[in-house]
Amino acid sequence: MRLEKGIFAIAVRSLIQITRRPIYWVGFFGIPLFMFLFITSMMESGLPHRIPAAMVDRDGTSLSRQVTQTLAGLQTVNITQTPNSYTQAREALQKGEIYGFFLIPENFQADLLAGREPTVTFYTNMTYFVPGSILFKSFKTTAVYTKAGVAMNIADAVGADAEALAPMLQPVNIEARGIGNPTLNYGIYLSNSFIPCLLQLMIMLMTVFSLGQEIKYGTSRRLLQMADGSIVKALFAKLLPQTIIWWVIAWFMLVWLYRFNGYTMQGSWWIMGLSEFLFVLASQGFALFIFGVLPNLRLSMSICSLMGILSFSLAAFSFPVQSMYGAIGIFSYILPIRYNFLIYADQALNGIDLYYSRVWFAVYFIFILLPFTMLWKMKKYMKDPVYAP
Repeated sequence: MRLEKGIFAIAVRSLIQITRRPIYWVGFFGIPLFMFLFITSMMESGLPHRIPAAMVDRDGTSLSRQVTQTLAGLQTVNITQTPNSYTQAREALQKGEIYGFFLIPENFQADLLAGREPTVTFYTNMTYFVPGSILFKSFKTTAVYTKAGVAMNIADAVGADAEALAPMLQPVNIEARGIGNPTLNYGIYLSNSFIPCLLQLMIMLMTVFSLGQEIKYGTSRRLLQMADGSIVKALFAKLLPQTIIWWVIAWFMLVWLYRFNGYTMQGSWWIMGLSEFLFVLASQGFALFIFGVLPNLRLSMSICSLMGILSFSLAAFSFPVQSMYGAIGIFSYILPIRYNFLIYADQALNGIDLYYSRVWFAVYFIFILLPFTMLWKMKKYMKDPVYAP
């Protein structure tokens, strides 16, 4: 039987492998499309509402009840428990029944009216960063405005001019304007971060899996023979159908986020499309480099999984790199998703000139060229495949 050779023959062979194995259908289409729908649906309301919290009222006066009513009336807070002690509230927090609690001390009203400055305490579980941060903001706002409200009532009772007192209580009025995301919609921010990060994870896993299968079943020799012994031709043709599929998925992702869900797009669609085009190649290049360093199916997939999962935190979506420990923050710069995120912030959110994103685009090419340093090792293992389970 004559062995067909050339890029076209290898690409057809790779496409047939994709169509015949259900795991490829799940990896290329099932998981990404499901997560696109799941994440955007979860973030559809923009901000989490009615976050479970508790109120520990150890004063039991009209003022403390007013504070409880004010807090319960906020859209972001849902007072689900009213424990009698700090211990009970802490246990509920540790069990995950609530995300925070507000504690009003004994003699709160008496101390406040007497000017003794009682201490109001609130606790939030910052393990869950988003609900914890929202509760912290709600608790702090309630505490500050409670004190201001009492001062205004006292001033009014003694006949002082409440309007003249207002500038003393709040000398500077703050007017916040969310640039790029004026509605403060968490969906706009998190969906555009997590979905590309998930895409990077799947690209890396499927790239390493497809090459690892060649070594596992000993078909890598045939692949090299079809490429006339050229590892560059073999990898290019092998991954070409996958790259085209990922480009289609990436473009669908843009349409899904910015057209169907109406997320902020201040910049150019073509620049964002170019970013995703290079992002796919950069993710494949990063995966190829890992496979070149560890040409073992199990180990390389484990490393790709680890790097992909850590990307959700190391890429600094919700915690800035500048605030990380130096030994940890440096890892954010070795991940393709970090530069995809920076380009998204520059182009889609802020719509600034492409000139200011030129460095992030240039880094994509470093990831694309990175596997060329490991071609000699990949060729060696593909010529003499040894599968180590």
